[in-house]
Amino acid sequence: MLTFYFAPGTCARASLIALEESGLAFETKRLDFSRGEQRSADYLALNPKGRVPALGTDKGVISENPAILAYIAQIAPEARLAPLDDPFAFARMQAFNNYLSSTVHVNHAHGPRASRWSDDPEAQQTMKAKVRQTMTESFHLIEEQMFEGPWVMGSAYSVADPYLFTMFAWAEGDGVDIARLPKLTDHFARMRERPAVQRALAKEAA
Repeated sequence: MLTFYFAPGTCARASLIALEESGLAFETKRLDFSRGEQRSADYLALNPKGRVPALGTDKGVISENPAILAYIAQIAPEARLAPLDDPFAFARMQAFNNYLSSTVHVNHAHGPRASRWSDDPEAQQTMKAKVRQTMTESFHLIEEQMFEGPWVMGSAYSVADPYLFTMFAWAEGDGVDIARLPKLTDHFARMRERPAVQRALAKEAA
């Protein structure tokens, strides 16, 4: 049985949706960040990074969304969540997911998590002030150059779609004018209609 560790409202939503799409049997373990459960001794023994998501498997624990998403797609090939038979297309999907992880998520984190990079209050404010620009630039790049439509990779839905959905949920709160991103706004609306997304959001709200 797979065990998925998550916290509501975090980037872990992407992998939770993918699990719901996969048809795999899994159980969830919710971490309460307000109580610091991600830093508890029990959780750090599983994931020393002290972050979510983490996926417990019969071979060990996997962390980081791009790795978890790829793993889910590979162990549930019948769900068709990645172009598993095309190495180049799979690499392009991985490139997209890694851009979300290494750039978009980091851009966002400079707002609520500026203290990760500096202890100087003025420097933290400077980083927070930059979030609107960096997030806007990133989403315009995705809209204009990276998003194929109607799904991230074109006609086929993949694990890149729940990851984009999760990141784009933060855009408006980060000051991004989503009215100028019609493709991504439409994608977000269609994602919300998917039963797997609704089940994942219900688990976060429970």
